[in-house]
Amino acid sequence: MVRPGKVKNSAKPATRAVWAGEKKNFWERSTQVPVALGVSFAYADVDEWLSVAQGKSAGHIYSRNTNPTVAVFEEKIRDLESAEAATSFASGMAAISNTLFTLLSPGDRIVSIKDTYGGTNKIFVEFLPRFGIHVALCDTNDHDEIESEIGKGCDVVYLETPTNPTVKVVDIARLAAAAHRQGAIVVVDNTFATPINQLPVQLGADLAIHSATKFLGGHADALGGVVCGKADLIAKIYHFREITGACLDPMAAYLLLRGMKTLHLRIAQQNKSALKLAQFLESHPRVTQVFYPGLKSHDHFDIARKQMRGFGGVLSFAIEGGFKAVKSFLPRLRYAHLAANLGAVETVAGPPATTSHVESSRQEREAAGIPEALIRYSVGIEDTEDLIADLNQALDQGFAVPRRNKKVS
Repeated sequence: MVRPGKVKNSAKPATRAVWAGEKKNFWERSTQVPVALGVSFAYADVDEWLSVAQGKSAGHIYSRNTNPTVAVFEEKIRDLESAEAATSFASGMAAISNTLFTLLSPGDRIVSIKDTYGGTNKIFVEFLPRFGIHVALCDTNDHDEIESEIGKGCDVVYLETPTNPTVKVVDIARLAAAAHRQGAIVVVDNTFATPINQLPVQLGADLAIHSATKFLGGHADALGGVVCGKADLIAKIYHFREITGACLDPMAAYLLLRGMKTLHLRIAQQNKSALKLAQFLESHPRVTQVFYPGLKSHDHFDIARKQMRGFGGVLSFAIEGGFKAVKSFLPRLRYAHLAANLGAVETVAGPPATTSHVESSRQEREAAGIPEALIRYSVGIEDTEDLIADLNQALDQGFAVPRRNKKVS
C-alpha cells in the first residue's frame, strides 16, 4: 500500500537528491540501496503476513505491488516534488496512461493542450474517445481559450510544461485555479523541468508526472515513470497499477536512484548550457526558429520566469532547407547521439518525425505547429563551448545561402 511521507524537508534540493528516502542502515549496513530482486517476501507468521497484505503494517508481499528498492525511489521523488505520496511505473507512458484511466470514466471530460508529447496526444485522440471520454484540446498559446474550455466543465485538466518538443510553457497556477473552480483534478507532466526547476504541486497541481527515463535517471540506461501528489489520488492510481501490472522493475529503480543523486548537478549544467546554446542559435543566420523558454524573445518567457527556477536542458530549433537539410545536418554533429531520447548526460538530437511525434503523421505534426525542419536538442553535461563549436561547424557545412527574415520564437 502507498503511504504518504512527510511533505516538507528543510534541506536544499541538492542535498535531498542525495539523501531523501535513504535509510542509514540498509541490509548488512550497506551505504547504498540494495537491489531487491525477489519476486515475493516471506513471513513466518500468518497474522503478520496478513497485516502487511491488508496494508495495516509496513512491508512487502509481492514485487508487482511494492518492492523495497522501488519504494526508496518513490520516496526520493516524492520528497523532491514536495508531494504527499508517489507511485511508480514501468515507463513514463505507463505513468501517464494509468493515471488517466484511473481518473476518467465514460462520459467524463478532459481539457488539455495540443502540444503534448506525441504518445500522450495519441491517448487523447485515439484511445480516450473509444471509451466515451470527451477530450478538448486547446491552443497552447491561448490561456483564455484553455480557461474557457475548463469553464464549460471538466473532470481532469492535463498540462505539459515545458512541452515536447516546442518547449512552450503554460501558467500552472492560473489554470489550476480555474480547474479547481470546476472541481477538476489537475495533472502536470513535469518531465522537461524536473523538480529542480519547477514544482507543480506547489503551484496548485494535484499530480505531477515524470518519465523517469529522462532527466531523473539521466544516463539513458533505465526505463521508468512516476506520479506524485495528493495521497488519496495516488492510492487510487497505485491500486489501478497494481492490478494492471505496469510496475517498475527493481533494477531499473536502482539505476534511477543512482542517477538522481547527481540530478541537481546535471540540471545546473544543462540549464546553463541550454541558455547559451539557445542564444547562439538565435543569432545564427541559418537558423530560422529557436524555441527555448529562457530566451526573452520566447512567447512565454514571463510565465517561465515566474514559475521556474531554471529553464531546462531541452531546446529546439529549425534550420533553413526543410527536412532535407535536417537529414544532412544531424550526422555532422560530433557531440550528439542521434536517438529517440532526452535528458541524458550525453547530448541527444533528432527531429520530431523520429522522436517525440514518431507516431504522428506529417499532417498531424503540422497541425500541432511542429515544423518538419525542427530539431529537438537535449543538452548533455559536456563543456558548453564545445557544444557551441559543434553546432557552429555543423551549421556552417552544406549551406549555400544565409537565411533572411529569420523568425524567433
